[in-house]
Amino acid sequence: MSSSAYPGIVTIMEAKYDRIGVNYSALRLPDKRIASVLESVLGAAQTVLNVGAGTGSYEPVNRSVTAVEPSAEMIHRRPPGAAPVIRARAESLPFEDGIFDASMAILTVHHWTDKEAGLREMRRVTRGPVILLTFDPASRPWLTDYLPELATLDDAIMPAMADYERWMGPVQVMPVPIPHDCSDGFLYAYWRRPAAYLDPFIRSGISSFWAIRDIEAGLQRLRGDLETGAWERFYPELRALTEYDAGYRMVVAS
Repeated sequence: MSSSAYPGIVTIMEAKYDRIGVNYSALRLPDKRIASVLESVLGAAQTVLNVGAGTGSYEPVNRSVTAVEPSAEMIHRRPPGAAPVIRARAESLPFEDGIFDASMAILTVHHWTDKEAGLREMRRVTRGPVILLTFDPASRPWLTDYLPELATLDDAIMPAMADYERWMGPVQVMPVPIPHDCSDGFLYAYWRRPAAYLDPFIRSGISSFWAIRDIEAGLQRLRGDLETGAWERFYPELRALTEYDAGYRMVVAS
């Protein structure tokens, strides 16, 4: 997908993780409630492949995990004791057919050059469930009111929910509500902490902010609405929620 087709947007693959990964260890801490959803879906699987593994978030500690990650920086920042990692891409997994009980890919599919090829590769090497945590691009969290470029980017890089069944066969799609105090700082995790989006350090751990340009006007409008109280008047229902369906989905191909 060319960035020229979407003015003001740089495609996500141009946002190099060798740069983005610098602050991941501090900002992208796995949230235990999301991890519990993943654990329940993994079921009895003992050998698990983690594709696009990054620094190892959400890798289960009580199973035999093999990680695949293309970025040298992300591999370097994996903590001591993390699962063994192979530097490779989803589109060409260096494994035999059906070697893993389950495979997982957490908030990574949208980064792949050929999403269909990557998912077919996961299906090829996995005899049990293929589990994805992803985002439904049909969703429009409130942040897109201030930064419509995010919605355009989501439409450009996120597979539609129908794509997963077309590429992998029958799937189960489950909403994953995001806790108000989510410890994993992905894009829409700060839905009840809007001031976080004004912090350059917070944004540095979110790949979408490396992929869009001209965000200052939207951020200034958000800053002004927070100062005047307009944001709370626009979204009064959010303050009463402890979790929020921001559009994140667990997709399971059994």
